[in-house]
Amino acid sequence: MPFSFKDLEIPGVILIESRRFADARGFFLELYKASEFAAHGIPPFIQDNCSHSAQGVLRGLHYQLPPKAQGKLVMAFSGRVFDVAADIRPDSPTYRKWIGVELSADNGRMLYIPPGLAHGFCVLSEEADFVYKVTEEYAPELERGIMWNDPEIGVQWPIAEPIVSPRDAQLPSLEQVRQDSAKGRS
Repeated sequence: MPFSFKDLEIPGVILIESRRFADARGFFLELYKASEFAAHGIPPFIQDNCSHSAQGVLRGLHYQLPPKAQGKLVMAFSGRVFDVAADIRPDSPTYRKWIGVELSADNGRMLYIPPGLAHGFCVLSEEADFVYKVTEEYAPELERGIMWNDPEIGVQWPIAEPIVSPRDAQLPSLEQVRQDSAKGRS
């Protein structure tokens, strides 16, 4: 089997490693095989995305609302990133918990993040190409986010002063999202 799957502390978050077949020419590895991923409870993907970022860039914490909530399979195709999945499902036993994993072109790790979790990453290398497959198409009217440094979630980012987009700098706190949801606004 070319893949290993490891369930992490937040239900549904899975660390995936692909076996590399290396020789003097380089290496070969499989990035995705629908049958193996389905056997581990990961649904099929319908859209692929890629972002290129410089060192210190932080993107997130993003998610998409139902009925287009996205599961994501993420990987660093080049460079190194610190990748984060934060559980924002109020009825979850791991609500407000987060997991951080280093993903790099060298370690070949991937992370599956189920719908209902917020996702973000910061770039540790000089630059990085970050690739992700998603289970639902992008729906801008359902796109949401939570501030990257939300104190209630408390992600311990490995960079002190990240470069954040103006949009991400204006994202609400988890508390504000809860209040808006209670008022019927999302």
